[in-house]
Amino acid sequence: MNDFLFSVVSDVLVGAGTSQQLGDMAAAMGMQRALIVTDPGIVKFGLLDSAVKNLETNNVTLSIYSDVVADPPESVVMDAVAAAQAFGCDGVIGFGGGSSMDVAKLLAVLIKGEQALADIYGVDQISAGRLPLIQVPTTAGTGSEATMVSIITTGETTKAGVVSRTLLADKIILDATLTLGLPPAVTAATGIDAMVHAIEAFTTKHKKNPLSDMLAREALRLMAGNIEVAVKQGNNVAAREAMLLGAMLAGQAFANAPVAAVHALAYPLGGNYHIPHGLSNSLVLPHVLRFNVPEAGHHYAELASIILPNKTLPTDRHEVSELLATYFLALAEDLGLQTTLRQMNIDQDDLPMLAEQAMLQQRLLINNPRDVSLDDALAIYRQAF
Repeated sequence: MNDFLFSVVSDVLVGAGTSQQLGDMAAAMGMQRALIVTDPGIVKFGLLDSAVKNLETNNVTLSIYSDVVADPPESVVMDAVAAAQAFGCDGVIGFGGGSSMDVAKLLAVLIKGEQALADIYGVDQISAGRLPLIQVPTTAGTGSEATMVSIITTGETTKAGVVSRTLLADKIILDATLTLGLPPAVTAATGIDAMVHAIEAFTTKHKKNPLSDMLAREALRLMAGNIEVAVKQGNNVAAREAMLLGAMLAGQAFANAPVAAVHALAYPLGGNYHIPHGLSNSLVLPHVLRFNVPEAGHHYAELASIILPNKTLPTDRHEVSELLATYFLALAEDLGLQTTLRQMNIDQDDLPMLAEQAMLQQRLLINNPRDVSLDDALAIYRQAF
């Protein structure tokens, strides 16, 4: 076994209705003036109401920044920093999807004014501390609440990441009741996104470790066993909670054993066509699985026994991997998601451009179990078309 460092959030509170304890948690951490980072939909649908009431009961003065958008640009981050500094907050609460939680992580660092956003892009560039940070996810997919990564849009089609253990939250609240109103398509796409996190953590070339493996396996057991119920019976709290916990476990797994080619090929789809990240992952996943078989087939065989517990699996790793790829294609279709790039109105002539952009994601591609060339990337896109 190689030496490894495994970093996780220290406290996780799980249970239906636990977001109503947010004020108790914030006050116990010493927050007196807290900034909640969220998006307009969370405010509109009243998901904050109970948490805000509990914060006020605990004498925590609040400011709510609710202008976060999907794939947040640098301008949103800097606007939020200015608002937070003007308010004089002493703690940050991310409340929403991955975008809100990613912005919250950065705010906890940038509010102190010791480093600029441009100076912390990359790996381990944060030298300053941060304010206390609580994360409350309202989707079961990104795992952002449990990771040390924040992704920001830096141009028309480009994104950049900040990676640092400083971004790990102090505490997480997993309240499945916050996810009950998610539309089926969002539940499906974010669920498959989380499953991709677990699969890529388990098969990563670099930093693969037994703790991430353990978490990835359990994440896949929870999500494979509950995703269809969560999508088709959206008010099933038990299924929603299983998905929420599975997504967080997958987040912990890939925070310490990084993702690879599925994400590298998904990012250009989001950047150019504004396809939601989970759906982008779902579109390329089966084809990356097939591509990786020569190097990762034995890992896929192990995961297939968890994802497909009631199937008699073949002994040949190529056949098992094909079964897994076929499963994910069928799952996406059954859950109402598009399964081809053609269905997303992507022009076939754009595929070479997408392949070139995917090759820029070397921070991800280096983790793939099989080396990916430009021709390989183009071939995968063509298979997905």
